[in-house]
Amino acid sequence: MKDNKKQYWKGIEQLSNDPGFVKNADKEFPDYLPIKESRSNKGEGDLAGSRRDFLKLMGFGVAAASLAACEAPIRKAIPYLNKPVEIDPGIANYYASTYINGGDYASVVVKTREGRPIKIEGNKLSKISQGGVSAQVEASVLNLYDNERLRDPQINGEKADWATVDQEVSAKLRAAGGQVRIVSNTVISPSTQATIDALIERFGGSHVSYDPYSAYGMLEANNRSFGNAFIPSYDFSKANTIVSFGADFLGTWLSPIEFTKQYSKTRKIGKNKKEMSRHFQYESNLSLTGANADYRTAIKPSQEGLAVASLYNLLAARGGRSRINTENLELAHLEKAADELWAQRGRSIVVSGSNDVAVQTVVNAINDLLGNYGNTIDNNTPVNYRKGNDAEMNRFIADATSGNVRAVIFYNANPVYDHPRGAELAEALQNIALTVSTAD
Repeated sequence: MKDNKKQYWKGIEQLSNDPGFVKNADKEFPDYLPIKESRSNKGEGDLAGSRRDFLKLMGFGVAAASLAACEAPIRKAIPYLNKPVEIDPGIANYYASTYINGGDYASVVVKTREGRPIKIEGNKLSKISQGGVSAQVEASVLNLYDNERLRDPQINGEKADWATVDQEVSAKLRAAGGQVRIVSNTVISPSTQATIDALIERFGGSHVSYDPYSAYGMLEANNRSFGNAFIPSYDFSKANTIVSFGADFLGTWLSPIEFTKQYSKTRKIGKNKKEMSRHFQYESNLSLTGANADYRTAIKPSQEGLAVASLYNLLAARGGRSRINTENLELAHLEKAADELWAQRGRSIVVSGSNDVAVQTVVNAINDLLGNYGNTIDNNTPVNYRKGNDAEMNRFIADATSGNVRAVIFYNANPVYDHPRGAELAEALQNIALTVSTAD
């Protein structure tokens, strides 16, 4: 058997033979063990000490081994001298909290050990999320351990103090002459919204809300259909037939945690439930929702509007309504979907992930034709998951480009990164006297 001459390295420092790495390469831990070395008659460099030294060595060894198993660097092992009442080593504490990221929301319980959050779970007492969380919510605990997070305020990239920042920002806001914009994602907190309103009232200007995953098409369609821009409450647990056109309601659409809990109740057969709901999905890319559908049909993005109109015409023919003047698109299972929707009037849901106002308006007409409003869709209980206004955001970018904005505050939002016109906005920001960003 040939000798294996391959060499393996654990990091860049070992590969480049960094002097600091070479110097400490033979040390398992960066700090010396808590015991003194003494010279005795039995030989040079013997370890001799008291029982206290022995216990310190054993305690350090156990702690070091435990931390090493977690691949964490060893710093110091210091016992509690005055232990906090609420902390018991090895016993976890749980705290109720709320996860909010723009319009994404979940009621959560945070598991902590000795003050360190280590796990996020759903709060089963919540009537909305019902103990559910998404991968995004669970992964958010890692943000607390991100070494790249800002620790101090900065001015032009240089470290500053809060007093200086407050003084400069306040002075430039007053000098802006009312040409102030506060840009944010959807704000669902009433107290935060009240604070933003108070700031606008003091310095003038306006609040501009946008969402990277916009639902403005639905808001505007509801404004045209019902006279009010809102997003209704959906209850998939009451739907026996579900038809979705590109709406990934189990993954990303509006409130996937809430919808997943509702949807799961209709997909199980039990002692008192002999039938499951029927789910038709029409989409361009495979989604989590599409993977769970009974009938999934792939369509082109350009076909979504025509597919929705074709479904309306099929239902209008059954209900004696006038049809939309367009050719019907021949799609697999669309006729079957229409039959089952008509048989389950008032117990069905049709949704679309499109941001096109015309498409969402036709979806509203379908749900109205099926009698779903007041049953599976509640217009009297609107939700605030997505309140972003694309028209106002485009108007803000135009004003910033033309020089009609003198101060802008980005509240936990980064449209330069996640807005379609981000590059255009980045150029416009160069001509604005004050730009403030609150971010991690």
